[in-house]
Amino acid sequence: MNSSRRQFLARTAAGAAVLAGGTFTTTSAHALVKSTKITALTNVTVIDVATGRRDRHQTVLISGERIIGVGRIPVPRGAVELDLTGKYVIPGLADMHVHSLGDEHVSPPLYLANGLTTVREMAGTNPVLYDWRDRIAAGTLLGPRMVVASNIIDGDPTLWDPNLIKVIVAGDAAAARAAVRQVKAEGADFVKVYSRLSREAWLAVVDEARKVGLTVHGHGPDEVTSKEVSDAGQRSIEHIHSLGLAVSTREAEVRRMLLAIKVSTGDYNSWFRQLHPIEWIAANTYSPARAADVFGTLRRNRTRVTPTLTMHNVLDQIDYTQLDPGLTKYMSEESIGTYDYVIQNLYGANRSAEEISHQKQMWAWRQRFVGELFAHEVPIMAGTDTGTPYSVPGFALHDELEHLVGAGATPRQALYAATVEPAKFLGMSADLGSVEPRKIADLVVLDADPLTDIHNSRKIHTVVTRGRVISPAQRRQMLADVEAAVKQPPTAATIAAGGCCGSKPTH
Repeated sequence: MNSSRRQFLARTAAGAAVLAGGTFTTTSAHALVKSTKITALTNVTVIDVATGRRDRHQTVLISGERIIGVGRIPVPRGAVELDLTGKYVIPGLADMHVHSLGDEHVSPPLYLANGLTTVREMAGTNPVLYDWRDRIAAGTLLGPRMVVASNIIDGDPTLWDPNLIKVIVAGDAAAARAAVRQVKAEGADFVKVYSRLSREAWLAVVDEARKVGLTVHGHGPDEVTSKEVSDAGQRSIEHIHSLGLAVSTREAEVRRMLLAIKVSTGDYNSWFRQLHPIEWIAANTYSPARAADVFGTLRRNRTRVTPTLTMHNVLDQIDYTQLDPGLTKYMSEESIGTYDYVIQNLYGANRSAEEISHQKQMWAWRQRFVGELFAHEVPIMAGTDTGTPYSVPGFALHDELEHLVGAGATPRQALYAATVEPAKFLGMSADLGSVEPRKIADLVVLDADPLTDIHNSRKIHTVVTRGRVISPAQRRQMLADVEAAVKQPPTAATIAAGGCCGSKPTH
C-alpha cells in the first residue's frame, strides 16, 4: 500500500480498520453517519476472556455505542484519544443474580462504578424495576442493562410472609398458568420459580411460559429433581441447595426427607432449618457417579448454574461474617438494619451449637462442590444474590469472582462466568462478551491484569457503558453521590427486592 493511500485511510475509522487487517462493516458506517464522534482507547492490553489471550499495545475505537476497530491501528483524525498505557481492557461485567437496593441513585450507579454493565434482577417485586430497565435502555437513566424477572412464583404455602414480599402463590396447575400469563402482561423478561412449587404447578409454569414466549429461571423446586429441571427446559438453577441433594449416594432417602418438610405461610426460617440436616447428609455422602450423571445432564442441556457463593458464604457462616466496614457508607441505615433483622430472625434464630458447626463446615463443602461443577464443564454464571446480607451492589460481584477462584476456577474461568457465559445465556453473544469490532462498547479498563490475580478486577480505572465513557473522576463522583443519597430519608420511590426500603432475602 502506498504512503498516500495509507495516510488517507488513517484519517477515518474505516481506514483504521483496514490498516489493522480487518473490515469496516456497513453497520459501522451507519454508526458513523449517526455520530461522527470517535473515542480511541490507546496503548491498552486487550484480554480475550474466552481464550486467555492478551493482545498488547492495542487501540480500541468506539463510535456511538459500538466498537468499530481493535488492533494496532492509527487514531483517526478528530477522535478523542484516551492514552491508557499500562491498562487492561476486559468486557463489561455481569452480575446474574441481584435484588437491587435503594432508589435509582443507589444500585444503578454502584453497579456501573464497579464495572457491571449488565445485571439480571431476580425478583420483579416492584414495577419501578421495569421502569429502570426501560429508561436505561432508552438512555434516560444511567445504569447497567437490566433483565428483570417476574414476581416470584411459589407454591402454597409459600415460604414468604406476604407482608414482607410480594409473591404469586400457585397451588395448582391452573393457578400456575394464570400466574405466567399475569407476569407476561406485567412486562417480566422471564419467569422466576421458587422452592415450594409442587411438581404439577412447576410443570404448568414451564409449559405455559413456553407458550407465551418466556423462559424459566430460578430455584430447583423441592418436589422436582435437578435432572428433571434441566430436561424440562428451565434455563438456570440458582444456588447450590437443590443440586447438592441430587448427587448423594443416599439420594432416595434425602428426597423423602425433603418431601416431608412442612411449613406454614411465611415460615422461611422453619424451611431453612429443616433443610440443614438434609444438606448435611448429602454433603457427607457425595457420589462422584451421581455427580457425573447429573452434571452431564446440565452440561448437555446448557442449563446454567448460578452458585451465588457470596450469599452462601454469609448464610453458612452468619456467626463469623459481617458487612465490610469500608462499604457501610454506600448503605442506608435502614438497609443495614434490615440486614441485621434478617440475619437474626430468618437465618440465625433457634439454632443449636451443632447446627452452627455444621453450617460453617458446609461452606468448605460448597466451595469443593463448585469446583466439581467447573471440572465437569457445567456452564456457570457469576451471581451474588445482592439484596441478601451482607452484599453491597456492584462490589459483591468482585467478591463472587474471588469465591469462584477460591473454589478452584482459574481467573479466566471466573471472568468467563461474568462476561461470555451471561452473553450466551441472554442470547446476546453477537453484542456482548468480548472486545472486538461490531460489539457493544461495554468495557472495563483495569490498572492491573485480572488473569494474573482475580483481585485485580477491583482495580477499576475507567468504565464504558454502551459507548459512554465514565472517567476515573466521574466514577469517583458517582460513588460520592451514592454516599450522599443513602443519607437522605427514603421516598415513595425507594425500593428494594422486597418492595420497600430495606433489603429482603429474596434469593
